[in-house]
Amino acid sequence: MATTPIPKKLLARQHEITADFLRAVDQHLEDVVTGRATEMLEIRDLADQLHIHPTHLSNTIKLTTGHPPCYYFEARIMAVAREQLRDPSRSVATIAAGLTYDPSNFTKFFKRFAGCTPKQYREQVWAAERAAAASETLTI
Repeated sequence: MATTPIPKKLLARQHEITADFLRAVDQHLEDVVTGRATEMLEIRDLADQLHIHPTHLSNTIKLTTGHPPCYYFEARIMAVAREQLRDPSRSVATIAAGLTYDPSNFTKFFKRFAGCTPKQYREQVWAAERAAAASETLTI
């Protein structure tokens, strides 16, 4: 049984949609962090920005990357959260509010992806930093 090859133009468009989606996610999260956006967009909102149907976006991202769009969106949110949790002057509640979560839902979200609560993550990071600093002073 012969298979029909996928035209290169179609493949190029799929990769273009994927790249545009990832850029839109990064831009939106930057807007949220800097305060230019006060609400977290959903995948359908990002699809609207790209002028495509949400199902088409989801199918295209899944086809080109093997993961659904929410995988990348949530991974980017987690990266921002981890970065912000390294700052001891910011409370978990402040970070949650900045990412448009209430503290309880932020803790649940973070624990689902990191395997620990934001407070536990912060304590692990600080312990690792103290251990690294202690080993530096011992080796000098």
